[in-house]
This record gives sequence, structure tokens and C-alpha cells, in this order.
Amino acid sequence: MTSLDELPIRDDLRGQSPYGAPQKSVRIALNVNENTHPVPDEVVAHVAAAVERELRSINRYPDREFTALRESLAGYLAGRVRPEQVWAANGSNEVIQHVLQAFGGPGRTVLGFPPTYSMHSIIAASTGTAWVTGERDADFTLSPDTAVAAVERHDPDLVFLCAPNNPTGTPLGLDTIEAVYEASRGIVMVDEAYAEFMPEGKPDAIGLLEGRPRLLVSRTMSKAFAFAGARLGYLAADAAVIDALRLVRLPYHLSAVTQAAAVAALEHAETMLRTVDVIRQQRDRLIVELAALGFAPHDSWANFVLFGGVADPQTTFSYLLDHDILIRDVGLDNHLRVTAGTPGETTEFLEVLARMGR
Repeated sequence: MTSLDELPIRDDLRGQSPYGAPQKSVRIALNVNENTHPVPDEVVAHVAAAVERELRSINRYPDREFTALRESLAGYLAGRVRPEQVWAANGSNEVIQHVLQAFGGPGRTVLGFPPTYSMHSIIAASTGTAWVTGERDADFTLSPDTAVAAVERHDPDLVFLCAPNNPTGTPLGLDTIEAVYEASRGIVMVDEAYAEFMPEGKPDAIGLLEGRPRLLVSRTMSKAFAFAGARLGYLAADAAVIDALRLVRLPYHLSAVTQAAAVAALEHAETMLRTVDVIRQQRDRLIVELAALGFAPHDSWANFVLFGGVADPQTTFSYLLDHDILIRDVGLDNHLRVTAGTPGETTEFLEVLARMGR
């Protein structure tokens, strides 16, 4: 049987490993920041009906411009952007891939600030874009001065920011985004996959788009909308950016079924987002109770908590797995990350962890 090393793959891909969060059949999965609450029955019925209608013309290609979906997403963003400023793809990862295909590539660089979303560097590599890194401040924060210093040092073609950051949950101030934009000559993308979990009333990067044609803000329906299996990510930016992304997308890249399901779900946005407050409560509970157990949880504006003070992360990970609970080792010394699940899931995780101790 032929091995990967024997195939004529690109030289820059040799020795690389694919993205691989553990996929295990467990009773309580708190490892990939999914919304662990199921989609309400009324929404399931509405989405199913929309998909069934679409199947009656599935022999035809879908709307290449996903017009209805773009209008729905613009509406969900409270009219702060026009439909022509919205892009969508099969998960925010494909959106990011389109951005790098259009604005990155061989001979170009993208600046990130690890620890951050691991797919940023992986997608950069897959498009031949060089990944360069800047430092963070204490407790994984990122101040305007620190971020701008990295931009000035590397002079990148693109800058990727996470707000809030993954895997740390750290908030990112709008002042940092504004400062990075002013210091940069190229594209600045803000990954807001967890924006809905930010504290009520906190401003997001969508509000910075006006007058900043090189600023892009990516979002997803995977997290707050509990729609991870549908694979729908989107981006808001200047209409000229959307024109650039059209140059690199595959024809008819969003299936008719995906478009119909997403539009139907967005019609029930208020219902779909009812679990957000519950998840925020469980996140904040995790921060308090992990500290009471002697761990060092970090402040989080996302739907997960990174906690330090773990003497042996692998042993702790395995102990929880033995009890049918899957969390995430993100590769940070003495740290683990746990998704905020349902109240029952959170309780069981904390009780099992307490029995083990640090």
C-alpha cells in the first residue's frame, strides 16, 4: 500500500498534520465548542419543510449568488450592512480560505497572535501564504501597542484577529482592531465566531466596517445558532471585497439545501438564540467553580473556558474521558479547555473533576 511520503505532494505540505480534534463517541462532548442544546422542534420542522421544497427542484443548480441567504444574513445583522456586503460559504473555514485565496498566496504573509484559532495557520499553509506570529500580553490579552508593534515589525499582507479569542476566550478591544487597521496596509480580518456569547451590550467589529474597506468580519452559524452540522459561515465587508471573493470561489459552492436550511433557521433567529443566555450562565459558572476547585480559569467572552493550574493535562483529560466526558487539550502547558454545556453537563463535568482533584 502506498504511503503519503511516496506521493508527489507539494513540498510545503510534507510533514504536516491535518486538523484533528478528537472524534470519540461519548455521552458528554465538551471539546469543540458546539452548542450542546438541540435545535427546537418547531425550528426543525420549519427547516425540514424548507429543505423538502428545495428538493423538488434539486435537479437544477442553486442560486450562485445565494441572494435570499445574503438578504437574511444582512437582516440578522440588524441592517448594519447591505446584502451586497455579505459573503457566505460552507463554514467560516471556507470563508477564511476564500479570503486567503484572494488576498494571500505565495509570496504573501498573514500575521496572527497565538495561541489563536489553529485553522488560521492551517488554511494559510494550504493556500501557500506564509504564517508569521506576534506576541500577546499577559493573560492572553492583546493591547493596541503590542498588536501594532507586530504589524510594524512584520509588515504583513493580512492580519487575523480573534474576538473573542479561541482557544483562550479572551476579549479583544475595538481599540486594538482600530489601531491594527490604521497600522496595516493590507487586509485585516476579525474572526467573530463567538460574538453572540459576548456580554450583553458589548460592541462588535461589525460596527467598525463603515469607512474601512480593508476590514473584514467573519461569523458562523455553528455556535450560537446550534447549526454546526449545516456548515454555514459568513463574512461582512465592503462590497469590493465580496467581488474579490467571487474570483476564487468554486461555481455554485453553496448547495441549494444549505441555503434553504440557513434561511429557514434565520427566520427563527430569536428562538435559535434562546440558549445563549443559558450558555453564558454555565460559562460564568465554570469560571467560578473551577477557581473554587483550585484551578486558574481565564476570563472568557465565548462559550468555553480555558483553565490553567492542571498539573498533568493528559492524565486529567484521560480521567474525564474514562467517565464519558470529552474536553480539549489545546497544547498549552498545564491548561485544558472545556465547552460550556447544558446545566446538567456542566454539573457532571465539575463533579467528576472534583473527585479527581488537581
